[in-house]
Amino acid sequence: MAGRLGRDTVSDETELIRAAQKGDDEAFEQLVYAYDQSVLRIAFNLVRSREDARDIYQEAFLRVHKNLRTFRFDCSFHTWLYRIVTNLCLDHMRKRKVRKEEDTVVETEEGRKDRLETVAEKEAVADPQRRLLSLELKERMEALLEGLTPRERAVFQMRHHEGLRLRAIGEILGTTEEAAKNCLFRATQKMRAGLGDWI
Repeated sequence: MAGRLGRDTVSDETELIRAAQKGDDEAFEQLVYAYDQSVLRIAFNLVRSREDARDIYQEAFLRVHKNLRTFRFDCSFHTWLYRIVTNLCLDHMRKRKVRKEEDTVVETEEGRKDRLETVAEKEAVADPQRRLLSLELKERMEALLEGLTPRERAVFQMRHHEGLRLRAIGEILGTTEEAAKNCLFRATQKMRAGLGDWI
């Protein structure tokens, strides 16, 4: 079981859910505690912003609290929760793609300046060339992830960062395992093509 309920049985989680459905706030808090880190992690891995991930985390648990009475155990709680989180992330990524990214160039008293040039550089590490290569690879990976469709990015992140199986990813996205597999294949091909000589 995902989350922090440990090695307890699924029936223990079922009892918690049933108690929370009846209005037991302590049971709901235990469910939140069991899944809070994994929800925050998947949100951050998808939207790549700590602030946005925290907002999505809060919204996800608000929705769980509001809709928990409608949960009918047709799927696992984990799948249901991840579906909520993933849908919030996909909506956020679609909106962000539509919005024009904020320009990094600003007007100052000294004229136009690129804000990225004013960011303080971190301390030099022992091997500056290695640090530079690592930074270049990270930037290229980030750019490639941004270039994926929201669904491709979600599937790629859930498979490679969350370690979820394709069947579970399909359930979370409300699609088939085969569709999730095809989406992962497309995302992986784009990432490989974009990395080129790095791999």
